[in-house]
Amino acid sequence: MKIDRFENIESWRLGRELAKSVYAVTSKEKILKDYGLKDQIQRAVGSIMHNITEGFDGGSNPEFIRFLRYAHRSDTEVQSQLYIALDQKYISKTEFNNLYGIARKTKSKIGSLIKYLLTYEADKKNTSSSEQRTKNQKPGTNPS
Repeated sequence: MKIDRFENIESWRLGRELAKSVYAVTSKEKILKDYGLKDQIQRAVGSIMHNITEGFDGGSNPEFIRFLRYAHRSDTEVQSQLYIALDQKYISKTEFNNLYGIARKTKSKIGSLIKYLLTYEADKKNTSSSEQRTKNQKPGTNPS
Protein backbone atom coordinates (compact mmCIF):
# COMPACT_ATOMS: atom_id res chain seq x y z
CA MET A 1 0.00 0.00 0.00
CA LYS A 2 1.34 3.39 -0.99
CA ILE A 3 1.19 6.08 1.66
CA ASP A 4 0.52 9.46 0.09
CA ARG A 5 0.35 11.63 3.24
CA PHE A 6 2.56 11.58 6.31
CA GLU A 7 -0.57 11.77 8.47
CA ASN A 8 -1.37 8.22 7.33
CA ILE A 9 1.83 6.81 8.82
CA GLU A 10 0.88 4.94 11.99
CA SER A 11 4.11 5.78 13.81
CA TRP A 12 3.53 9.49 13.10
CA ARG A 13 0.00 9.26 14.53
CA LEU A 14 1.34 7.52 17.64
CA GLY A 15 4.06 10.17 17.92
CA ARG A 16 1.36 12.82 17.81
CA GLU A 17 -0.57 11.03 20.57
CA LEU A 18 2.61 10.84 22.65
CA ALA A 19 3.31 14.54 22.05
CA LYS A 20 -0.18 15.53 23.20
CA SER A 21 0.23 13.45 26.35
CA VAL A 22 3.73 14.76 27.10
CA TYR A 23 2.60 18.36 26.63
CA ALA A 24 -0.32 17.71 28.99
CA VAL A 25 1.93 16.47 31.81
CA THR A 26 4.57 19.15 31.20
CA SER A 27 1.95 21.84 31.68
CA LYS A 28 1.51 20.78 35.30
CA GLU A 29 2.88 23.00 38.04
CA LYS A 30 5.44 20.48 39.30
CA ILE A 31 7.39 20.24 36.06
CA LEU A 32 6.86 23.82 34.83
CA LYS A 33 9.71 25.14 36.95
CA ASP A 34 12.20 22.58 35.65
CA TYR A 35 12.72 24.49 32.43
CA GLY A 36 15.54 22.25 31.21
CA LEU A 37 13.62 18.99 31.48
CA LYS A 38 10.35 20.51 30.25
CA ASP A 39 12.03 22.03 27.21
CA GLN A 40 14.11 18.94 26.42
CA ILE A 41 11.28 16.42 26.63
CA GLN A 42 9.01 18.66 24.55
CA ARG A 43 11.73 19.05 21.91
CA ALA A 44 12.41 15.32 21.83
CA VAL A 45 8.75 14.33 21.56
CA GLY A 46 8.21 16.87 18.77
CA SER A 47 11.30 15.54 17.03
CA ILE A 48 9.65 12.13 16.67
CA MET A 49 6.84 13.57 14.55
CA HIS A 50 9.03 16.07 12.72
CA ASN A 51 11.64 13.54 11.65
CA ILE A 52 9.03 11.10 10.37
CA THR A 53 7.47 13.95 8.37
CA GLU A 54 10.78 15.25 7.05
CA GLY A 55 11.94 11.78 6.07
CA PHE A 56 8.66 11.01 4.34
CA ASP A 57 9.21 14.06 2.16
CA GLY A 58 12.89 13.21 1.59
CA GLY A 59 12.45 11.81 -1.89
CA SER A 60 13.89 8.33 -1.38
CA ASN A 61 13.55 5.34 0.89
CA PRO A 62 17.18 5.55 2.11
CA GLU A 63 16.56 9.18 3.11
CA PHE A 64 13.28 8.20 4.81
CA ILE A 65 15.07 5.42 6.71
CA ARG A 66 17.71 7.89 7.91
CA PHE A 67 15.08 10.22 9.36
CA LEU A 68 13.10 7.33 10.84
CA ARG A 69 16.26 6.39 12.73
CA TYR A 70 16.44 9.93 14.11
CA ALA A 71 12.80 9.63 15.20
CA HIS A 72 13.57 6.28 16.82
CA ARG A 73 16.43 7.85 18.82
CA SER A 74 14.24 10.80 19.84
CA ASP A 75 11.68 8.33 21.14
CA THR A 76 14.37 6.65 23.24
CA GLU A 77 15.35 10.09 24.56
CA VAL A 78 11.74 10.72 25.63
CA GLN A 79 11.70 7.38 27.45
CA SER A 80 14.87 8.33 29.35
CA GLN A 81 13.49 11.75 30.25
CA LEU A 82 10.33 10.14 31.57
CA TYR A 83 12.49 8.39 34.17
CA ILE A 84 13.82 11.75 35.30
CA ALA A 85 10.28 13.12 35.56
CA LEU A 86 9.26 10.05 37.57
CA ASP A 87 12.30 10.15 39.85
CA GLN A 88 11.72 13.86 40.55
CA LYS A 89 8.08 13.07 41.31
CA TYR A 90 6.89 15.38 38.52
CA ILE A 91 4.70 12.56 37.22
CA SER A 92 2.99 9.64 38.90
CA LYS A 93 3.87 6.01 38.26
CA THR A 94 0.56 5.69 36.35
CA GLU A 95 1.41 8.67 34.12
CA PHE A 96 4.89 7.25 33.58
CA ASN A 97 3.52 3.84 32.60
CA ASN A 98 1.00 5.38 30.21
CA LEU A 99 3.53 7.65 28.52
CA TYR A 100 6.25 5.01 28.43
CA GLY A 101 3.80 2.54 26.89
CA ILE A 102 2.87 4.96 24.10
CA ALA A 103 6.56 5.70 23.51
CA ARG A 104 7.38 1.99 23.36
CA LYS A 105 4.56 1.34 20.87
CA THR A 106 5.64 4.32 18.76
CA LYS A 107 9.25 3.12 18.74
CA SER A 108 8.14 -0.37 17.76
CA LYS A 109 6.12 0.98 14.82
CA ILE A 110 9.04 3.13 13.68
CA GLY A 111 11.33 0.10 13.89
CA SER A 112 8.88 -2.00 11.88
CA LEU A 113 8.68 0.67 9.19
CA ILE A 114 12.48 0.87 9.02
CA LYS A 115 12.69 -2.93 8.68
CA TYR A 116 10.02 -2.93 5.96
CA LEU A 117 11.79 -0.21 3.97
CA LEU A 118 15.18 -1.91 4.32
CA THR A 119 13.67 -5.20 3.08
CA TYR A 120 11.99 -3.38 0.20
CA GLU A 121 15.26 -1.70 -0.79
CA ALA A 122 17.19 -5.00 -0.58
CA ASP A 123 14.56 -6.78 -2.70
CA LYS A 124 14.65 -3.95 -5.23
CA LYS A 125 18.44 -4.15 -5.39
CA ASN A 126 18.38 -7.96 -5.77
CA THR A 127 15.74 -7.77 -8.50
CA SER A 128 17.73 -5.12 -10.32
CA SER A 129 20.95 -7.18 -10.10
CA SER A 130 19.15 -10.28 -11.31
CA GLU A 131 17.65 -8.40 -14.26
CA GLN A 132 21.07 -6.98 -15.13
CA ARG A 133 22.66 -10.46 -15.09
CA THR A 134 19.88 -11.75 -17.35
CA LYS A 135 20.40 -8.83 -19.76
CA ASN A 136 24.14 -9.47 -19.92
CA GLN A 137 23.68 -13.21 -20.51
CA LYS A 138 24.39 -14.48 -24.00
CA PRO A 139 21.37 -15.97 -25.78
CA GLY A 140 21.11 -19.75 -25.32
CA THR A 141 23.29 -19.94 -22.19
CA ASN A 142 22.29 -21.03 -18.71
CA PRO A 143 22.86 -18.33 -16.03
CA SER A 144 23.88 -20.87 -13.35
